[in-house]
Amino acid sequence: MTTSEILVNAKSAAPKLAVLDRETKDRAIEAMAASLLKASDTILEANSIDVEAARGTISDVMIDRLALNVGRIEDMAKGMREVADLPDPVWNTLERVERPGGLIIEKVSVPMGVIAIIYESRPNVTSDAAVLAFKSSSACVLRSGKEAWRSAKAIVNALQSGLASVGLPANLIQLVEDTSRQSAQELMKASGFVDLLIPRGGAGLIRTCVENATVPCIETGTGICHVYVDEYADIEKAADIIENAKTSRPSVCNAEEVCLVHTDVAEEFLPIMRKRLVDDRVSAGKTPVELRLDSRAQKIITGTPAGERDFDTEFLDYILAVKIVDSVDEAIEHIALHSTHHSDAIVTEDKNNAELFLRGVDSAAVYVNASTRFTDGGEFGLGCEMGISTQKLHARGPMGLRELTTYKYIIRGNGNIR
Repeated sequence: MTTSEILVNAKSAAPKLAVLDRETKDRAIEAMAASLLKASDTILEANSIDVEAARGTISDVMIDRLALNVGRIEDMAKGMREVADLPDPVWNTLERVERPGGLIIEKVSVPMGVIAIIYESRPNVTSDAAVLAFKSSSACVLRSGKEAWRSAKAIVNALQSGLASVGLPANLIQLVEDTSRQSAQELMKASGFVDLLIPRGGAGLIRTCVENATVPCIETGTGICHVYVDEYADIEKAADIIENAKTSRPSVCNAEEVCLVHTDVAEEFLPIMRKRLVDDRVSAGKTPVELRLDSRAQKIITGTPAGERDFDTEFLDYILAVKIVDSVDEAIEHIALHSTHHSDAIVTEDKNNAELFLRGVDSAAVYVNASTRFTDGGEFGLGCEMGISTQKLHARGPMGLRELTTYKYIIRGNGNIR
């Protein structure tokens, strides 16, 4: 089926989904989750082919993003069921005004219509995006990267089987068959068919969509995330947070890429951090973190001298840029110049510095004494997420059900004329 045909199908299916009640939608989500689990063997077989085809062409950490296992499929189904448990985001009255002439005006949340998602090598995005679009009463068109296409196809087949089992049309959730740039361009230019385009992937994909789309587009996800170790930081707490933010899953957008350290604690903290991220990991047979150090940090610990672009790079790997600063104000200034406004954190026991950082850092998620890895729809209680918006209009931060709706005004009168 061509991309154009898929878009026509989605457009025709959207009104049918818009009128479904919550009970029907939640029953369908349960059927899709059950179908996903039932198809685990088929999905894993398709995924193994994707992984082997990609091996040697993408990094090991990106292979980790691509790879599925039984536990990850179970987590996908769990996320779907958590979305089913959430309140219905559509047809809720957001505001109500009764005018003197008798008109009753209500502002009501409504579906977007057709949501298109362009994503790269994370198969779990397939089920996350599908269930969020479905629960928010929008038809979705999924366009996976070629590395994950077989996995995505197996997942969509399972979800469509779940829909069919409760008597709903398969074209509520569709996967684009063409993985060339042409199909991505078609989605970007599909005015009249796509009501919202959401890119999930690297900086290149997001930039291409934002610059070329003629349909409404959300800017998501590139994460140059910072952790600033303040002069009043608890050193062990800081080491725990940075180890988690950098190494728990370095290939994701909420992983730390830059560590800023106040000069007053640098002599004490940097050797502890290096031991955690380098020496201890080597001893444990794990991949060590390459520390890319500014000139001041190089005088305290060994590592790689930081290059010109290292503080402006989303590494998505076991690499951490490190810089010494003289104040919380300098940390805020550095983040303003280099951050992608995704997630940034301060480690401090000083309430004034914490408040200054919270107000001064203009990012979608700003943390005190916690890892940036919490910027996630599931961790925020959204069930799962469509992506993490780094823009300010319409949606910001993890995008859950509410962010996938719009609103309209419903006006009731009794023969009123103006």
